[in-house]
Amino acid sequence: MSGNRISDWFYQYNKDIYHFLIYYTGSADIEDLVQEVFYRALKGIDRFQENSSPKTWLFGIARNVGLDEIRKKKRSRIINILAGREIEDLNENNPENILQFNEQNKILYEAIHSLKRNYRDVIILRGIKEFTVSETANILNWNENKVRITYHRALKALQNKKEGLQ
Repeated sequence: MSGNRISDWFYQYNKDIYHFLIYYTGSADIEDLVQEVFYRALKGIDRFQENSSPKTWLFGIARNVGLDEIRKKKRSRIINILAGREIEDLNENNPENILQFNEQNKILYEAIHSLKRNYRDVIILRGIKEFTVSETANILNWNENKVRITYHRALKALQNKKEGLQ
């Protein structure tokens, strides 16, 4: 029964989670991460209390999967540096190669990824994925006022970053 729910949710939300993880991790190679989100959802379905929508619950899981991936990449880079190995040129993270963005989208992408994590999280969830304030608060485990304030500040910071990159 729970497997069917997860399967239904996969077909409903996998593209949204895919796009979220691209923005969140800065990599287009995230198919395994999308699968990990739904694997974790299947394992944790008993903890889903339906206080929020399945979509916000899944995005909370996706955020954690994305954070784990970012940490893993950082550890890998540090190990390579300590081992004295040449670090590969990470062109896969180049927005031009990821989705062949036009120039404006590249600037926006770079500006988003230069923001601090809280700002980046709220910009992606509110501005790009268009979650409501309450859904965003639920995903980030914040109160709604913090979402509003952080989003407002993040938009200002994003505008300043974008202007600096143009």
